[in-house]
Amino acid sequence: MRHLGAELLRVVPGECVLTLPYSDKVTQQQGAFHGGVIGALADIAGGYAALTMAPDGTEVVSVEYKINFLAPCQGGELCATGRVVRAGKKIIVTSVEVMHVADDGSESLCAVLQQTVMPVPKNY
Repeated sequence: MRHLGAELLRVVPGECVLTLPYSDKVTQQQGAFHGGVIGALADIAGGYAALTMAPDGTEVVSVEYKINFLAPCQGGELCATGRVVRAGKKIIVTSVEVMHVADDGSESLCAVLQQTVMPVPKNY
C-alpha cells in the first residue's frame, strides 16, 4: 500500500475503505489507472474487511478473486470499499466496489470485485 500511495480511511467489523490518489506510479500507457493497481487496491480492501471477521491469531490470504473493470478513469482518486458477504470457518467471501472520484467530486463506479479469502495461522 505504501508503494502505491494508498491510504486506509476506515475499518469497522466487516468493512474496509481505502483511497488511492492518481499519480504516475499507478497509471498505464494511456494515462488511466492501471488495471493491476485497481485489482490490488480492491484485493487489499476486501482482505482487510475479511481480516476483521477472521478468528483471533490468524491472518488472511486471497484464494481467488474475479474483477470486472467497468470504465477507465484518469485523475482524481480511487476509493475501494470492501465488505464481507459471508464469514465462514474456512473461507470468507467479500465484495468490493471501486469508485472513481474525479477532481470535481463526481463519482462513478469503475470496478467491482468478488473475492474468497482463507484465514491462516499467523506465523510471525
